[in-house]
Amino acid sequence: MGTRTATADRPNRYGGLDTRALKAIDALAGTQRLDFAIEPLQRLIQGLPLGRWRDVLHGRRLGHPLHPALVQLPVGAWLSSAVLDRVPGCERAARILVGAGVATAGPAALAGWVDWAEQHEQQMRTGILHAATMTAAVGLYGASWAARARGRARLGRGLGVAGLAVLGGGATLGGHLAYRQGAGANKAEPVPHLVEPGWHTLGRADEFPPGAAVRRTVGEIPVLVVREPGEVFRVLADRCSHLSGPLSQGEIADGCVTCPWHGSVFRLADGWNVGGPATAPQPCFATRTSPDGLLQARLPEAG
Repeated sequence: MGTRTATADRPNRYGGLDTRALKAIDALAGTQRLDFAIEPLQRLIQGLPLGRWRDVLHGRRLGHPLHPALVQLPVGAWLSSAVLDRVPGCERAARILVGAGVATAGPAALAGWVDWAEQHEQQMRTGILHAATMTAAVGLYGASWAARARGRARLGRGLGVAGLAVLGGGATLGGHLAYRQGAGANKAEPVPHLVEPGWHTLGRADEFPPGAAVRRTVGEIPVLVVREPGEVFRVLADRCSHLSGPLSQGEIADGCVTCPWHGSVFRLADGWNVGGPATAPQPCFATRTSPDGLLQARLPEAG
């Protein structure tokens, strides 16, 4: 008997419906059919007079995006209503939960839109379809609540089932956006695992002009170096924790650096994110100048 190879098995084992569906979702990031709507929507959302609430909606003080946390409210209410729809005598409770889900969907959507407006174009393409699907789900649940309020319980339950199905599709797109495309993830998190422990030479201390942003590397990790008055050197991971923007190309002012891509602001002294949309700080390196004038840096938590 001949031996079957792994290559021969692949079409049957890895070419199923799940793979085709995943590839179709992946392809959303490359389609340009909805690009006509992205730019005006982005301008509209970025122009909202949210003030300090913009950082709140981004989840900066929370340390991660707020949108996934807010989503639990409508989704939990709607899932609970689906269970109560199967329990005799719970019609009123199910209707209240459907209405609660519709009411709490607004803040969750606003937080999601604020995040969406600061993403790159591939994420925005997937995100706009995620938002459209979730809007359809909210519409179905709103119609379900209205039908139940008029005493048309059977229609209300049917609309709830349809809403739950659409909700599942929207949640799939949201999960793909977050985990496959990395929207909302801390892009600086791998740095401590990639930097070798110990001191690393960045160059001669007198090579760095005062107040200027200079890019160097520690191993394979790019870093931002800023020389401050009093021969104080600040070194941060160069790739912004929001979407990997090059901080070394950003503006240095008031002891902070502003990312040139989306405007996140980080304090040079400790890497803390003092302005969104970034929700995580930058890894901050300790520095020293050797007796022979070399600037060296190390990451305390490396390794």
